[in-house]
Amino acid sequence: MATEQKAAESTQSITLSVIKADIGGFVGHSAMHPALMDCAKEKLAVAKTSGLLVDYHVSACGDDLQLIMTHRQGVDHEGIHRLAWDTFEAGTAVAKELHLYGAGQDLLADAFSGNVRGQGPGVAEMEFVERKSDPVLIFMADKTSAGAWNLPLYKMFADPFNTAGLVIAPTLHQGFRFEVHDIYEHKKISFDCPEELYDILMFIGSPGKYTIKYVYSRADGTIAAASSTERLSLIAGKYVGKDDPVMIVRAQQNFPAVGEVLDPFRYPWIIEGWMRGSHYGPLMPVSVKQATPTRFDGPPRVACLGFQLADGKLVGPRDMFDDPSYDEARRDANRIADVLRMHGPFEPHRLPLDDMEYTTMPQIMKKLEGRWAKV
Repeated sequence: MATEQKAAESTQSITLSVIKADIGGFVGHSAMHPALMDCAKEKLAVAKTSGLLVDYHVSACGDDLQLIMTHRQGVDHEGIHRLAWDTFEAGTAVAKELHLYGAGQDLLADAFSGNVRGQGPGVAEMEFVERKSDPVLIFMADKTSAGAWNLPLYKMFADPFNTAGLVIAPTLHQGFRFEVHDIYEHKKISFDCPEELYDILMFIGSPGKYTIKYVYSRADGTIAAASSTERLSLIAGKYVGKDDPVMIVRAQQNFPAVGEVLDPFRYPWIIEGWMRGSHYGPLMPVSVKQATPTRFDGPPRVACLGFQLADGKLVGPRDMFDDPSYDEARRDANRIADVLRMHGPFEPHRLPLDDMEYTTMPQIMKKLEGRWAKV
């Protein structure tokens, strides 16, 4: 009987949901207070006992609470999203008791309305049939923006200099399909690579406007990666915090190997975010323990937790960047940070004015509008 049940579970689809929110920083924007994580664990434990969740893991990256959940409800399920929202609200209450900074700042709605998308939290979800061995990598970033994954995803799934499997592995040689979202116009388009490499680069090279949402294997159509693309400033109409995206990537077999998925982060790519979301800075790969940015509220961080799935259960995690082979990446990030910080309020450290519309720029322009004279 137990064997039959296990066989049935192996052919059932599993949904992996990663939902995050900044509900209070300790100290300032630098880290997550343990009491908030304990609160989240209690909420998710009840949901697992009730059968809503198959499994869960609670983590943090900087001041963002990360809920990693497996279930059989499918993506965008109201019960799962309500669970996340209720968990964030409960954590916000704890944050307010502790007078943590920015308590509840990512909760942009007064009440849950069926789905947390568009309400502040970041969401990455995917549904799939679990393979015999299914390694999954959960990437979590802090002090950065929704487009931070564009370049690493391109490297993982389209660059043969990064991913040797694109050349030598028959299961990867057909390439991947990228679904790209225009986050201002709320439109999407798909690109088949390698044929449309130049076309996709025209768009994803502007990560402030176009973001990679999903990646699919062209060999069998299965989902390979999913990212969060929510931009808080576009939702709120003003600057309320960094977007701090999350991402799920499946590895091995029809997908890049674990090492190929991780290798793009050897170089600290320059992304937007950092202090007040208004500066460019290097994305530093770190262990979860070191994902506590303090220097100028940065530099931006990325942490990665690896799991093996076993009938929907999360076996792990492994802290994937807790590895001396990324020491040089961290050193490079600090050197790049030094160069950029020397520019102070000048570009290219500060974002261009077109990207500053949600800061004090509009107020300053309004105050000075009568003092501009024709030349």
